Amino acid sequence: MKQEEKIHNDEMSASEVLNDDATLNDAAQPEEEQTQEEQAPVDETEALKERIAELEDKNLRMMAEFDNYRRRTNKEKLELMATAGERIFTEMLPLVDDFERALAAIDDEGVRIIYNKFLAFLDKNDVHAIETEGVDFNTDEHEAVTTFAAGEDKKGKVIDCTQKGYKLGEKVIRFAKVVVGE
Repeated sequence: MKQEEKIHNDEMSASEVLNDDATLNDAAQPEEEQTQEEQAPVDETEALKERIAELEDKNLRMMAEFDNYRRRTNKEKLELMATAGERIFTEMLPLVDDFERALAAIDDEGVRIIYNKFLAFLDKNDVHAIETEGVDFNTDEHEAVTTFAAGEDKKGKVIDCTQKGYKLGEKVIRFAKVVVGE
């Protein structure tokens, strides 16, 4: 019986040792798994935070790009509206010249009425003649056709206008052709 007890005790000891090793391995293993499980959410959270920051940056850039596009197109529309009739008005200016020649040749009331209506139409559309009488020569508005010796008091001033110039708003659509004093 003692021998059986000893064998039984040895088996129990071996079994306990195996159980203790398994318990140690089980205890060690969950800690590693637990550490990996804790790290996985942290890594995933960091990756998601980076992705959110990247998307926010992309969204901000896209909004800025759209805002720039909107501003640019609005500016182009305003410029187009402001100068939409420029070509039409430029092509009408020879008609004004013809009316002025007709009025100089004949003093007809009908021609004068049409001429005045035409000038009113141009004025309504912000087309104005460039001032030339007695003003200083200005290369932004005048084109010198020739110079004329006129004395010190008329030096650098417009002496005569050979063709009227016009502005559409603040933009010159036809330069005034003038004679400048020397």
